Amino acid sequence: MGLLEFDGKRYLDGRASDPRELGWMCGAPPPPEKRITFESDAFIDFPQIRWSLSHMRELGPTANVWRGPGAPSQFERVDRTSEIEALTFADLDGRTRRFEDALFDTYADGILVLHRGRIVYERYFGELEPHLPHACHSVTKSYTGSLAAAFVHEGVLDDSKMIPHYLPELRGTAWDDATLRQVMDMHTGLDYNEIYADERSSVRVLGRACGRRPRPAGYDGPRTLCDYLRTVRKEGAHGESFAYKTVNSEVMTWVMTRVTGRSFTQLMHERLWAPLGCEEDGYVSVDPAGTQMGGGGMCATLRDVARFGELMRREGEWNGKQLIPAAVVHDVQKGDHPARFVSLGVTRSYRSQWWVTHDELGAFQASGIHGQRVYIAPKAEMVVARFASHPVASSAASEPIVLPQMLALGRMLRE
Repeated sequence: MGLLEFDGKRYLDGRASDPRELGWMCGAPPPPEKRITFESDAFIDFPQIRWSLSHMRELGPTANVWRGPGAPSQFERVDRTSEIEALTFADLDGRTRRFEDALFDTYADGILVLHRGRIVYERYFGELEPHLPHACHSVTKSYTGSLAAAFVHEGVLDDSKMIPHYLPELRGTAWDDATLRQVMDMHTGLDYNEIYADERSSVRVLGRACGRRPRPAGYDGPRTLCDYLRTVRKEGAHGESFAYKTVNSEVMTWVMTRVTGRSFTQLMHERLWAPLGCEEDGYVSVDPAGTQMGGGGMCATLRDVARFGELMRREGEWNGKQLIPAAVVHDVQKGDHPARFVSLGVTRSYRSQWWVTHDELGAFQASGIHGQRVYIAPKAEMVVARFASHPVASSAASEPIVLPQMLALGRMLRE
């Protein structure tokens, strides 16, 4: 078994891939009562993260996303487990991998594959179970961005307006001259960085303000999300380059809830959870002031996340109702977005909080740290929902395996 070095630390790289050999990787016992909380970074340490990401509600305050009173919608099943698990592909380093092995190599907690709206593959590992909501991290952003884009399409929001038009509280901050569209597409110039391995990074300061990272003795920094947003200053011009920064998503959420008069969880219930017929309630982390975090705070079950992916594959239509305008989905999928970036040697784009791959399957995806993903491949009629607890937060540790894995699966199902 080899080791992976990343950010100065060493992890199993999964070369053995056999769950019997990786035993302790495949699950971790629940922590002793009250020992794991947001007051300590232990909740995100490996292997305890495998428990934590399926029990986030037990670690800190949350707001509920009600599934509604109706019966859940049902997926048909056409089992293709043996065929899918035997699939082989080459990762971006040229190593041949079996589909099933790659799940262990990338610390998967669960995966569900839909083809033409039917479940063809579903597996759970470690602590995760079908009824348990798992941390979605920045997959949350794609829910938030889709709702915001829908409100723009419906005329509730104007994405050409400057942020202080909606939030006077942010005058004099980095967003003083940023448009809502620039915020939605991460096309802003902010003095903010998202380096998870650096205790001094902006994202760690944000976590301390929101109560999701330990505060040192004598801490005198911001104590709520909104307090932190008021401290962010500009660095560079808006509209010139793509820069992924979670604070943009929080500003977008604030705008949306301010204008509609509805909380983030109310909007999620009314616009998505109830009409999709989700099986379980979801929930969203809140800061010490009760502010709901739309940039990465959502937890949901694998099946309910798959429902959202299938909704987007169906161009926003579900059981005869248009939950997300088709024009919003088409806008995400098109390839001429100004917010462009290079990933793994390929130019991609970002639109309304979705990553657009421009691959042969026309795929776009929602992604979150530690391996969370919803991969939607319209040309393969496929949706993959995936939860993981990779010990490395950055997608750079798993993307070289996961992206070729998704592409190989889509090619197989397309045949």
